[in-house]
Amino acid sequence: MAEDKLYKSEYVGSGTFIISKPKRKDHKKRQNKLKNPQRGARR
Repeated sequence: MAEDKLYKSEYVGSGTFIISKPKRKDHKKRQNKLKNPQRGARR
């Protein structure tokens, strides 16, 4: 379970990497949505 919480890059070949990073927490997503409302939503 702690594996997917870390930044990790995996070399696949020929200059290709798979980069995985932790998902954003729910309260952070909510804060971002409150501070940055969608443009033109109330038109």
